[in-house]
Formats: sequence, structure tokens, C-alpha cells
Amino acid sequence: MKISVKKIDSLRREMHFEVPRERVTRKLDEVLNNITRHARIKGFRQGKAPRKLVESAHGDVAREEMMKSLIPEVYQEGIRQEKVDPIDFPAIDQVALNDDGLKFRATFDLRPEVEVKNYKGIKISKKSSAVADDEVTKSLDFFKKGRGLDEKAVLDDEFAKGLGFPALEDLKNAVKRNLEQEKERQNRYDVETQLIDALIKSSKFDVPLSLVERQLSGRMEEFNRRMKTFGMKEEDILKKAEESKKELQEAAQKDVRTFLILHKIAQVEKIEAAENENLSAKTLEFLLKEAKWEEASV
Repeated sequence: MKISVKKIDSLRREMHFEVPRERVTRKLDEVLNNITRHARIKGFRQGKAPRKLVESAHGDVAREEMMKSLIPEVYQEGIRQEKVDPIDFPAIDQVALNDDGLKFRATFDLRPEVEVKNYKGIKISKKSSAVADDEVTKSLDFFKKGRGLDEKAVLDDEFAKGLGFPALEDLKNAVKRNLEQEKERQNRYDVETQLIDALIKSSKFDVPLSLVERQLSGRMEEFNRRMKTFGMKEEDILKKAEESKKELQEAAQKDVRTFLILHKIAQVEKIEAAENENLSAKTLEFLLKEAKWEEASV
């Protein structure tokens, strides 16, 4: 078998394979023998039809099955032989089957060398989740306007009872809890962003394009679904998606970079995730515990 590797950029590689006819024939024989054992051809009991008849009836299927089996097999041999470490499944194309054998091309990205340093003791500034009384009042006023109520409507026990609360104090407490939870969610997102930005700043490496493309595709699908829920027309969604593509691409690249950094830290720190756990999330929790926290000034 002939194998050649072409370097496209720092991470992308093209691997060209030429599988000799003898090996292709052996694999095709294996597939045809298996088909023969199960084939039902009129005039013959199952598995008793002559090989020539089976080949005539199922030759196209056999060749397809042969390539589906042989291509991954020789690809794995090739990456072991060339000592390369792909980070994802390859794109297979230029498949050609003829009398000389089988040829194909596999394109893939290498796993980048990720160096992580200074990831413990990252300074994190967290805002307070406390809610002031005037914030509760503003929220209730906004709620009144949203329901089309008269601005002069009095916020009293009767108003609260109309919303299913025993008294105004109970309504205020419920609003306060909701505001606190929302602030806590926003603050959590803020500290995670600070941590991730610090990790990215201290880790320089090339990002595999194939992973970025896949992540971008997922973000575009999510973007389209979200726009549809707003009742946007298909042509408007496509226009909006094109306008947002650069921003989504930068976000997808950040996603991939973050994923690779967190998984490298997990490897260094021997962090493992159970079947129902997310390794990135678990590593993030570890880093937040190791961070240097300070209260943000208001």
C-alpha cells in the first residue's frame, strides 16, 4: 500500500492512499462470501446459490460494502504508520476503484499542541447579587405597565391578592428572589467569561478548522431556530445570519479554543468525568475553586 502525506497548513493534512488490487480482491471476496451465505436467489436455497450468480445480482452492493469496510481499515493503518494524531474524523473523497486497486484521499486536522500555564489563581471579580428595594419597586412598576394597568394603580395587598399572593410583602419577596436569581445567573456567566478569557490569553495555539466549522454550523442552526421563534421570514433569517456570520465564527472559534484548553487542564490535573458529567464543566468548577476572588466595586 502506498501512502503520501501533504501538509496544507500548520494542522491540516491530506493523506493519499493507493490500495493494491490484491488487497481489494481479498476484501471483496470476504464481503461476497458473507452475502452468499445469506442471499436468497430464486431457484436456490438460502446460501446455496453459485458465487457467479450472487456476484451478478449483488456486485454493486458488494463493492460498496467492501469500500465501507476497507477505507476505514487502511486509514487507521495509515495514521499509525505516519504517526499522526487526527483530532476528528477525516473527510474522505477522490475515491476511485479500478483494475489497479482502490485510491482515495483523507483530509483531517491534527490535534494541536496545547500548552497550559498560570491557570491556577486567576483573579476573578464577582459582582454582588443583592437586590435593593428600589429595584423591586422598579420591577413592579414595569410589571404594571406590561399588564396595561393604570400607572396610578396602588401597589397594596389587594393588588398582590389579584396576582395570587396573600399580601404585598409576599409579592415583593417573590420579585426579589427572582431578581436575585437572575443576577446570580448573570454574575456566574460573567465570572466564567473572565476565567475563560484569561485562559485563552495565556494559551497560544492554532485551532483545528474542522472543529470550528462544526461548531459554527451548530451555532448557525441555533441562530436560525431562535429567529424563527420570533416569526421572522426565511429570507430575513438568511440575511440576518449572513450579517451575523463573522460574530458567530469568532464565537465558534472561542468555543473550540476553550474546549481544548479545558480538556488539556483536565488531562494535566487528572480530572475525570462520569458518564452523566461534562468534563469541561467539571474542569471549570475546579478552576473557579482555584481562582483568586475579589468583590467587584459597584
